[in-house]
Amino acid sequence: NCCKTITLNTQQRCGFKKAVKETKTKKGVIEEAGPSHTQPSEGLIHKRGASPPVEPSVAYSRSFGRLVKPLVFTIGFTGCSFGTAAIWQYESLKSRVQSYFDEVRADWLEKLRPQKQGDLRKWINQWWNSLSEGQRTVAGIIAANAVVFCCWRVPSFQRSMIKYFTSNPASKTLCFPMLLSTFSHYSFFHMAANMYVLWSFSSSIVSMLGREQFMAVYMSAGVISTMFSYVCKTASGRLGPSLGASGAIMTVLAAVCTKMPEAKLAIIFLPMYAFSAGNALKAIVVMDTAGLVLGWRYFDHAAHLGGALFGVWYIMYGHELIWKNREPLVKVWHDLRTKGPSGGGNGGSGPQ
Repeated sequence: NCCKTITLNTQQRCGFKKAVKETKTKKGVIEEAGPSHTQPSEGLIHKRGASPPVEPSVAYSRSFGRLVKPLVFTIGFTGCSFGTAAIWQYESLKSRVQSYFDEVRADWLEKLRPQKQGDLRKWINQWWNSLSEGQRTVAGIIAANAVVFCCWRVPSFQRSMIKYFTSNPASKTLCFPMLLSTFSHYSFFHMAANMYVLWSFSSSIVSMLGREQFMAVYMSAGVISTMFSYVCKTASGRLGPSLGASGAIMTVLAAVCTKMPEAKLAIIFLPMYAFSAGNALKAIVVMDTAGLVLGWRYFDHAAHLGGALFGVWYIMYGHELIWKNREPLVKVWHDLRTKGPSGGGNGGSGPQ
């Protein structure tokens, strides 16, 4: 069984695998069991150190027919993500002038207001304003991952967490976990390592794409990498649950390395060894390809590879094919916004 991974200096999606042990059956619980692609008993739970339990598998045949719904979900969700991002960017640009005057007014009032010593709110605002746009953008993603991590610690949530926050092609629930598992980590080190990499690359990726396009790419990458994992697991018969942000983070890493191949990177624990981003990407792709072909099962190499390939494709072709062709959608939205009950104008192209 496998799970998704991270990047250079991080742990990858933790895997769940344990040798088969004698099972003791209770109503709804089995203390130990083998890999999830074996025939499970009712309420199968699979433990390995800090790994989460495993959802009972359905009666499963290696049929790609079960992947039709996840494929439709992937296409639909990706389209909605980029459509929403295009409208979000339109609204952001539309309100920029008003925001500018609001900020000027706020600064003027701040000068008139008596200064408070040790004002926590002021300190937080100063810290927040000191962050780059990329860091502020991923702060919400990191907070969401932290909340989900805490939910794993609540015993009464376990059944729902296993069902919706781990992705497994043998599960009864296939679509929603493709997205939700991207925000799910059972191990604190796994989450901390993933979020550190995301934070490290946030400024670069958001300066390249803008926050709206970045969010569309990141959310789509989580679903696309899981879809790639589903296909590979079904083809190989190596079924099992996956969780973690690694597939989406691999897309971020691959996009930055493709756009800036000469940039210098280093491993956090070995900062004295630097290498180019292009070489780092090649090494990661080779490692995950080898893991996929050779059947290494601790990490979800298929999800990593799918995320990396999506990142490379998007920078080379996807930006031109998708983002630069958003004008018709933005124009429709602009027309809807300007044609209101008050009899607005006759529309036109929105801000680009």
